[in-house]
Amino acid sequence: MAAKLRAVRTSKASVGQIAQKIEIGPHVLLTDAALDIGGEDLGPDPHELLDASLAACTALTLMLYARHKGIELAALEVEVSHEEHDGVYRMRRDIHVSGELSTEQRTRMLEIANKCPVHRTLSGTFDIVSQLD
Repeated sequence: MAAKLRAVRTSKASVGQIAQKIEIGPHVLLTDAALDIGGEDLGPDPHELLDASLAACTALTLMLYARHKGIELAALEVEVSHEEHDGVYRMRRDIHVSGELSTEQRTRMLEIANKCPVHRTLSGTFDIVSQLD
């Protein structure tokens, strides 16, 4: 059974000039723009949140896979950065895994990382339907 998706809502945060409060079920996050574009850098900007989504999804997917396969990881870190040039948004994902992993296990871990749900979403085609009330 698939997990129930929760709506994501934003509203003006109680701090900052343009900062937004993001509510996802019981969780609350803050996002803002950088100082050089008119924000106050009170939280990650939306592109950083997108990068964070890929990093978190990758890490969670790999942790679940390792647990399922009985692979003991000493450490797992995922770092995602991005750059934009000529209309292309390019993300770089560096996955750092330590532990006693064979070459075959390391290869499989990369294959699994490329199958995390956020990676698949960002690599595929999707539509955004917008409505203004």
